[in-house]
Amino acid sequence: MSDLRMSRLAQVLVRYSRKVKRGQKVLVAGPVAAEPLLLEIAREVLRAGGHPMYRMAPDAAPEVFYAEAGDEQLKFFPKSALATAREADQYISVLAETNTQALAGVDPRKQRLTETARRPLQEVVLGKNQWVLTLFPTPAYAQDAGMGLEEFEAFAYSAMAVDKKDPVAEWEKALAFQRKVLVRLKGAKTVRIVAPDTDLTLSVKGRKFIACGGSHNMPDGELFTGPVETSAQGHIRYTYPVCHHGKEVIDVRLEFEAGKVVKATAAKNEDFLRQMIAMDPGACRLGELGIGTNYGIARFIKNILFDEKIGGSVHLALGRSYEETGGRNQSALHWDMICDLRQGGRIEVDGRVLQADGKFRL
Repeated sequence: MSDLRMSRLAQVLVRYSRKVKRGQKVLVAGPVAAEPLLLEIAREVLRAGGHPMYRMAPDAAPEVFYAEAGDEQLKFFPKSALATAREADQYISVLAETNTQALAGVDPRKQRLTETARRPLQEVVLGKNQWVLTLFPTPAYAQDAGMGLEEFEAFAYSAMAVDKKDPVAEWEKALAFQRKVLVRLKGAKTVRIVAPDTDLTLSVKGRKFIACGGSHNMPDGELFTGPVETSAQGHIRYTYPVCHHGKEVIDVRLEFEAGKVVKATAAKNEDFLRQMIAMDPGACRLGELGIGTNYGIARFIKNILFDEKIGGSVHLALGRSYEETGGRNQSALHWDMICDLRQGGRIEVDGRVLQADGKFRL
């Protein structure tokens, strides 16, 4: 029998996150490891009167691709994939890695070529803004989190609220809290983040903060905006390791002047960090400021979909902005990095403390 929590997750994704309507075409994408959840999602799409379209890839497809592809192949992106994305009305994507370190040894230059080639697909999906991303628990994710599989499943499904009888009510409650925070953020001009070895000031003048209660990520729980691209001033030391394409970068410290990274250091994979920042002109600027509000995620598990939502943390993404915030930064990169504020950190908005030691002051 299917796990009841997984069935509820499929229902939440289709009925709540995406609100699939009769006749809509829904692209359901993920690796083979995610097949149980992909099938449950398709089942719910059909029950909603929609048309599921599958895009499934072998679990080791990226590993084989980067091991064998030459430059021409790295730059290739099939027109059929782009056409399918354009045809779809909604997108539901599932992460389900079986080896989170599979791409750790890949040349970053190869990854940059592929990311650039796939940017048109990214623009189509983000342009429609009808997408949601979630995760199917695998032993690899459990291992990264330092948990057994059953323990990790319980953790993941709890963070998504699908262990509750009425997950939608839980997400509506989370949104109600976020809207209270939005009242404080309305019309904000300046945000200052202070923590150990961190003092960073950003302008958010004219930008929009958006509440996230499960429409685009599951689990969710953040408020985000796009900082003014030339405004970041100061430095930040990220609390946790960050990962990108299987490479773990530890103890990242960035210095900004006039919105641009002028110095980047790391205790591990520093060269990779610098290569990513040099990917294109927008990669060295901030595209997102996010404030975590999911206090059901209380620990770091080496998975950005969860970690960036930790209640009492902030994350700042290098690279692409989300247009709905008013952000204008363009890049093939969008790389979130997390700073934990729960011990001695604070967020100031126009000189007033919004959050201290991870707790909001409303």
